[in-house]
Amino acid sequence: MGEVDTGAAYPAHWAADVVLRDGATMHIRPIRPDDADALQRMHVAQSPQSIYFRFFAPVPRLGEKDLYRFTHVDHHNRVALVLVQGEEIRAVGRFDVVGPGEAEVAFNVADTEQGRGLGSVLLEHLAAAARELGVTRFVADVLPANARMVRVFTDAGYDVQQRLEDGVLSISLSIEETERSWRVMAERERHAEALSMTGLLQAESVLVLGLGAAGQEGQVLAGRVAQALTGDAFTGSMHLVGLAAPAAAGGPADGAARVRRYAALADVAGSVDLAVVAGPAEAVVEAVPALGALGVRALVVLSHGFGESGAEGMGRQRELLRRTREAGIRVVGPASYGVIGHGPAGRYNATLWGEDDDAAGAGLGLFTQSLASGLAVRSTAARRGLPVATFLSAGNRVDVSGNDTMQFWSAHDATAVGAMVLESIGNPRKFSRIARRLSASKPVVAMVSGQTGQVTPPGHAVRTSRQPQRVLTEMLRQAGVVRARTHREMLDVATLLLAQPLPAGPRTAIVSSSAALAGLVADVATAEGLEVAGQPVTLPPLAGPEQYAAALGELTARDDFDAVIVAHAPPLGTTDTAVAAAIAAAAAGDPRTWVATIYGLHGLTPALTAQGATVPAMATVEDVVTALSGAIAYGRWRTGAGDPLVAPPGIDPPAARRVLAEPLAELPGRARRTLNPATTQELLACYGIRVLPATVVTDEDAAVAAAERIGWPVALKVADQVLRHRVDLGGVRLDVADADALREAMGHMRARARHVLGRATAFEVQAMAPPGVACVVRGAEDDLYGPVVSFGLGGDATELLGDVSYRIPPLTARDVSEMVRSVRAAPRLLGHRGLPPTDVAALEDVVARVSMLTDDLPEVAEVVLNPVIVGEEGVQIASAVVTIAHPLRQDAGRRALPAPPDAAEASGATGAAGGDAPPAGSGAAGPGDAPPAGSSTT
Repeated sequence: MGEVDTGAAYPAHWAADVVLRDGATMHIRPIRPDDADALQRMHVAQSPQSIYFRFFAPVPRLGEKDLYRFTHVDHHNRVALVLVQGEEIRAVGRFDVVGPGEAEVAFNVADTEQGRGLGSVLLEHLAAAARELGVTRFVADVLPANARMVRVFTDAGYDVQQRLEDGVLSISLSIEETERSWRVMAERERHAEALSMTGLLQAESVLVLGLGAAGQEGQVLAGRVAQALTGDAFTGSMHLVGLAAPAAAGGPADGAARVRRYAALADVAGSVDLAVVAGPAEAVVEAVPALGALGVRALVVLSHGFGESGAEGMGRQRELLRRTREAGIRVVGPASYGVIGHGPAGRYNATLWGEDDDAAGAGLGLFTQSLASGLAVRSTAARRGLPVATFLSAGNRVDVSGNDTMQFWSAHDATAVGAMVLESIGNPRKFSRIARRLSASKPVVAMVSGQTGQVTPPGHAVRTSRQPQRVLTEMLRQAGVVRARTHREMLDVATLLLAQPLPAGPRTAIVSSSAALAGLVADVATAEGLEVAGQPVTLPPLAGPEQYAAALGELTARDDFDAVIVAHAPPLGTTDTAVAAAIAAAAAGDPRTWVATIYGLHGLTPALTAQGATVPAMATVEDVVTALSGAIAYGRWRTGAGDPLVAPPGIDPPAARRVLAEPLAELPGRARRTLNPATTQELLACYGIRVLPATVVTDEDAAVAAAERIGWPVALKVADQVLRHRVDLGGVRLDVADADALREAMGHMRARARHVLGRATAFEVQAMAPPGVACVVRGAEDDLYGPVVSFGLGGDATELLGDVSYRIPPLTARDVSEMVRSVRAAPRLLGHRGLPPTDVAALEDVVARVSMLTDDLPEVAEVVLNPVIVGEEGVQIASAVVTIAHPLRQDAGRRALPAPPDAAEASGATGAAGGDAPPAGSGAAGPGDAPPAGSSTT
């Protein structure tokens, strides 16, 4: 048996916590030599059939050589990942490189865990690790009777080929990510994460634990939740533990058999779905193992003293996450305002907001983070009479986030509209992906806290971003999320989307009891991009219900509008419910969108309800128009929600990774490196991006020789980045027609460069591109957002005025089209002032290819195409710069829960192809070391 070098760095960035098919959590990590005993325990517990499926022979016990071979791997040519619970291995997956770009893969899943999706998780994570190491194809031998294992391969979304030889099924699959494989992964992730939230938002038993002395935070907060829980709506069992004052949990149902009191957690009998805990931070952390022993699936931490209190508190927050992950518990908080759920045992209000509409069913899903925003949103919703289907305050967002909440909403029929207050976004790319899917079926409205959206609250462990704030705005728009500026605006838009049908378009009819008010509505509507349909319908200030009914009857007979705004301002300052009833009746008989501002009415009120439909009432004209504008924008987005992703021909990611392998292997730690021009052109060619070749020269004779080879006329450029695109600063000379002109131009430019730069510089000689509009296309790998693509026109529009559009890949054709057309200087591309239009389709093709490159290759820290010259026919790319670095991407092609901040930082130190390569000579395992063929069931 050949020895395997295990001296290579342990790839800690491959470790992750994952959610399984049944909603439970488990840890996946690379195997270690000290796993031998656990691996043996798993093996001997397997059934004879499972062992035969894995090894094609009866192997009741692994021999010492096998154990050594399986646990001593180099994490490069031989890779193994294990799914563990505590000290026990539940599944193992491995691959051995058997040829260039090809590896043999095998799995073994414990009999007790089969049917939970462990095999699919292992395949996703092994494929991600393999792609990082330059492997593009997996092969495996499987017995035909092993149907579960075959389905793991065929259902993964990859391109799979099968053939039967000598009673063994040989499977070969490309592990390159495709739109289909991403959709498969996303659907599995959605199902698992939504199911993991049921213990939180559909609990059938709840425990409230108060820690600390009477009068302190733990007792006060836990006591308030206990009081809110003991209403009549929830019929499940409740366990009140350690509450110092029994009266704190009083209420009409406190004496019922379903409410049990205990002095200590150790006294609790039976199983519990949801635990709500408050108390000193250390005591909360210490309580986690006991809660896990009770079968708790979700934990809400109300109290403070964690990440928001400094470095020591952040350490306690990490320990809380570590312990809850070990126990398989999802955790909300710390510093949470609580949750409202509705499951088989009814609705429960486990929040600090004591008042609740127990009858509320279908309605809004509310997500907030801090305790303060939870109070603001919950109290405002109550004042407006809004039905709340679910509510979740994530607090410091140590585990459960807005992403998890949206996954639950996608599977929760009672949640019709989602409204979110986001104080930080830990994984924007995943947020965008999930929000885009959810918005295709349910509206989502989000308010990003603060003016910039880039302030990280205390206690939130979030990576920083180098991108401008507009990236967040574009990300939300791209995902179909309606962005609100305030809590009030968020609930206004959400209420309209909840109560009324989507507007079919921007044409808006106006009805008012005041000509001045109608004019104001028309002005505000026009400013927001709405189209005023016809003349406003104006009634007398003291118009009664009969006059309103007649006017609205005539209005509804028209077909020139998509929505109606009613602005009623009674001069006597009294609420006329009869007029409101007439408005509600007219709206109930009309299929279009209605919204109103009526003195004395706010939210969803009985006064504006008829035939089961309600016209939402808002405080001001501006509120009404803003809400309607948001609903129209969402309706417009939804028409293209199912568009396919861009997929231009000639894309070869495996070839691109091979180009990057050598320069990445030479790149230390977190360093960045700019590729040389030849490697840059080779890399871009893998994505069908062609750059005009340029010859670097330092003297006139070499420049003339280069021009003779290229053909006159040529362009001469200063090679230094400061001047190379600046015609105005003497860094570029175009249409140089002969040798004399070239020598003269080079002399002037050398003097100019020395004056500006203070040093000598090289030059580039390049073929002239046809005339056109110069643009800049850029792709960047951001620590927070992941891949970001930007577009702008060349020159001051981009450099000084910031006229740039941004998107987060993957993109649809509509994303690309809107991206190009959304910059203010776009008319220059479309035929400005009688000029012929340029070939925008060719430009969009370049943007699409750059988006795919940045999406596929996190190793590319930045790619800049500048200028991209767009002519009447086709484009020419005159210059390209590519910078590489080891990737830190959070949302790769594998399912994983957010890592603790220290773990995320540790994983960033490595993680690129070649970064952890073993020393030379450690190549693939020899024939004597090949693992037994076959894969066990899942």
